[in-house]
Parts: sequence; structure tokens; C-alpha cells
Amino acid sequence: MSSRWRILLFLFIEFLKFFSSIAKPITPTPNSQPQYPCKPPYHSHYSFCDTSLPITTRAKSLVSHLRLHEKIRQLTDNTTGIPRLGIPAYEWWSESLHGIATNGPGVSFTGKIAAATSFPQVLVTAASFNRSLWFLIGSAIAVEARAMYNVGQAGLTFWAPNINIFRDPRWGRGQETPGEDPMVTSAYAVEFVRGFQGGNRKAGGKIRNGFGGERVLREDDGSEGLMVSACCKHFTAYDLEKWRNFSRYSFNAVVSEQDLEDTYQPPFRSCIQQGKASCLMCSYNAINGVPACARGDLLQKARTDWGFNGYITSDCDAVATVYEYQNFTKTPEDAVADVLKAGTDINCGTYLLRHTHSAIRCGKVQEQDIDRALYNLFLVQLRLGLFDGDPRKGQFGKLGPKDVCTSEHKKLALEAARQGIVLLKNNKKFLPLDKKVVTSLAVIGPKANNVSQLGGGYTGVPCNPKSLFERFQAYIKKTSYAAGCFNVSCDCDDGFDEAIHTVKEADFVIVVAGLDLSQESEDHDRNSLLLPEEDPRIASIIWIGYPGEAGGKALAQVIFGDYNPEVILSGNESLSATLT
Repeated sequence: MSSRWRILLFLFIEFLKFFSSIAKPITPTPNSQPQYPCKPPYHSHYSFCDTSLPITTRAKSLVSHLRLHEKIRQLTDNTTGIPRLGIPAYEWWSESLHGIATNGPGVSFTGKIAAATSFPQVLVTAASFNRSLWFLIGSAIAVEARAMYNVGQAGLTFWAPNINIFRDPRWGRGQETPGEDPMVTSAYAVEFVRGFQGGNRKAGGKIRNGFGGERVLREDDGSEGLMVSACCKHFTAYDLEKWRNFSRYSFNAVVSEQDLEDTYQPPFRSCIQQGKASCLMCSYNAINGVPACARGDLLQKARTDWGFNGYITSDCDAVATVYEYQNFTKTPEDAVADVLKAGTDINCGTYLLRHTHSAIRCGKVQEQDIDRALYNLFLVQLRLGLFDGDPRKGQFGKLGPKDVCTSEHKKLALEAARQGIVLLKNNKKFLPLDKKVVTSLAVIGPKANNVSQLGGGYTGVPCNPKSLFERFQAYIKKTSYAAGCFNVSCDCDDGFDEAIHTVKEADFVIVVAGLDLSQESEDHDRNSLLLPEEDPRIASIIWIGYPGEAGGKALAQVIFGDYNPEVILSGNESLSATLT
């Protein structure tokens, strides 16, 4: 074989390697510890490893060491390592909406840590109107996140919270948000992000959490260090998944300037200005005709007017949608140019990997556009301590399996569920039931004896989940169960006879009805808003949403009077809900 053909064959093989690396994201393999850069003796001499230098200087140094093809490979959530500099691969995408979740490829529950505390879905927690509770949940999840990172089972950059406004109850992801009110959503964003990133609610670096005393999260030394990184999403006016002929990938949200400023933007402004979030995620939809990830005016406003200090990521494949779904540009290269110049720093997906080089060749993107994005990315990694050497010797290096699913965190999950549960109806003070009087109980409903969806969307592997039925058994020994229907939509009556028989044998009946992820979820909006609440034989109605791993216990405590729930009042009565 001639030397020319050998060279061509080599180039072809190298092309295949490169294409394979960008087309198939690497699934993380759990290690006993995470891989990290700046390892001595060969890779610790670089100036970006020098902790005595300002992180801005270190970030610029790191960018300057990279070659163009290495820079492009950093523009994805699943980055390629740079062996010559001793920099390992890194997965930016981990999820922690209401506990460490399995959705992001950065998290694995195969290893030393097999579960994590599953708190109630955000909409439930928000119903507590309790600022300190939101902060505590954020800080508890952060501890478990760092612990999982230390054993190689998670990254340090998590894409939560979801702070979109939940205006339309049909929206499939409304459960993930604090609700329809901009003030409450803003307050939630601030508290969760502060707690999650290791901030403090008061001076001194300590909080009295009520679940095990004081905990030092991060010394309040005025530095910009992060325990873990939070991401405010999805920026902005995102509240539709798939409804009839509309899809989130191509939807154009037509929003007036006043509605944008009064309704949709306040949570993001608060998340950045007061919460100091280190990440912002731009959404799939367009706003008034321009895709969110290409809205340079909005993205730059976050930096210049709100003081955003972090990186901006696209939602997953939201760069691709600019060209492929929204037809906003004529070529993929134009889409790449538009989002990079607008201020998007990283693409969840491979679109920037596949098209940035050709965009440079076409003159639509300059290397300085990439350098600006990398600078923002590396600043956050430096704030997380990723270039400070062995993380086991760092401030959070001692966190590990013993700090996950602790009794303190499980008690907090129970308290969050109790505070979020709402009593909607209680005719003639039917509740609470007296467990000394009740001799038998029937629990009916297809999800009453199922733990798989107690947390709703973006859930991980719970510590010690038990179904609603199992929790009631702890109160009333003679508790029977029947599904009644095979799914929550109750499409047929095949299970009715068994349910009727079970009910006739019991003193009291608890019917578990409503929604699950087959009715509402990401990429799936609800078709119906109907609930069987008008039947006069229903004495009480309790809303529990998706209450998390401790939801069954919390509900049982409410029904049997061990905990007094929040109440929705009507008529001339009033309820004063305060944010504490």
C-alpha cells in the first residue's frame, strides 16, 4: 500500500473515531472517585492549576492552551477529555429537581450509592409557602450531590430548578414548577438555588435546620466558590409540551413586553440577582418569532442588567430545533452562529460539535465566539474546584455514602410532604379519623399500591419508598386494597366488582384518584381537567400531588390527625399564607 493511501486510511479512521465520539454520548461508569485535572506530577504545573491566581486569570489561561478542535469538543454536555493537558472528560448534564434524578446521563445509581432522598415534586413543596423549607431541601440535595460526585456517580452541574410560570393546568411539566404566581416562584428560585449552591440564609455560614442541628455548607468568605451548580430553566415563556398540532420544539410564544416583564421574567431575574445562579438554560420555544437560544437581547440582558455570572446552556437539542423545527435559519451553520453570538455557551446534544467547524470555515463563526463561551464554562468549573486538584482533599471531600439517605434528610422529605398537602374539602369535619374507632379500611385506586410515580417527573431511586396502601396498614391492621381500574384514566370497569366487594367489607374508604405520568409529563400535555369531585358522597378531598418517598406516611398522618394540613377556605373565611 502506498504511503498516500496509508495517510488517507489513517485520516478516515481518525474521522470515524471523531464522529463516533460526537454521535454517541459516553455513559458514565461509576468509579470509586471522580477523575480530575491538575494531577501531579505531570499536569499540575499549568497556570490554570495555580489556586493562588484569580479564577478569571486561570480561565483565560485554560482557554489559551486549547487547540481549535479541542475547543469545539467542549461545546457539548458530554465533553471529550484532553489527555495532553491531563483534563478528563466531563458530563455537564445531571438533574436534581426534587432529589438526585436519573434523567441526566451524569448520574448513576450503580455503585456505592444506590439511592438518594426523593423529596416531593416542586408544586407540592411550593404549596407550603415556606422559604426556609425550600432552602433546606436545596441544601440537602446538594450534600447528596457532592457525596455522589465524590464516588464517581454524579457531576457537579445540575439543571434545576424549573421556574417557568404554570399558567395553564394542561401543561405536562407544571408539576415541576412552583406554580402560577411570579412572586412565589421567584422566592422559591432564590431559596432553592442559595441552598443548593452552598449559600447561607444568615451570616456565619451556618443554618439551624431543625433536622439534626447546624450544618456548615460553605464558608462565607466572600469567594465565588460553589458547592454544586444550579441552573434556572427554561428561559423563557415556556409552558407547552405537545398539544394537538403544537409542539414545544416549534412553538412560538407570543408575549407582550408587559407580560414578559410582569409574569415570565421575574423568577429568572430573582434567580440570578438574589439566588446567584451559575447557569441559565434557554428553552425550545421561540419568543415573538425568535428561538429562545438565539434571543441575544434576552440572554445578554441577563448578563448586563441582571449581573448573571455563569454559563448558558441550551435545552437538549434546542440548537438543532432552531434550524430543523423552527426553520429560523437557512443552514445548520447559521443556527450555530446565531446561538453562539446570542450568548449560548454550550449545547446539550451534538449540534455544535457537528456544525461549528464548518460554520468557522464559512466565516459565520469566529474563534473568539468559541473562546467567550469556553471562558464562561471554565469559570463555573473553576468555582466548583474542578481544577484545584484531588477533590477528596477539598472542602467537601469527606462527603460520601454516609451522607445520602440520612435520617435527617428522610425526616425533611416527610416534613415537606406534610407541609405541602392541602385539604380541599371536609364536610361536617369528617376528618381526621380516629384510629381507635376505625376497625377496617379500604384503599382503592390503581396507584394506591404503587411507589413508582410518587415523585412525579425527574425522580431518582428513592431511599425507602412505600406505597400509600402500605402506610395505611401501619395505622389500621385490617386494611384492604383493590385497584378498581387498571390505569388512572379508568377506561373500563373490569376491576369494579373486586373494588365494590372490598369497599363493602370496610368501615371507611379512601379513593386514590387523579393523575400520573401517563396523563402529564415532559413532552405530553393533559387532555382533560376533569376530576370526580362533585359526588356528594365524597366527604373529604385531600390534594397530595406527587408527594415523594415519604408521601404515604404524610397522608396517613393527615388522615388520622397526627398532622394538621393546609386548608383551602371558601366563602367569608380567609387564609393568610406567609413566606417564612
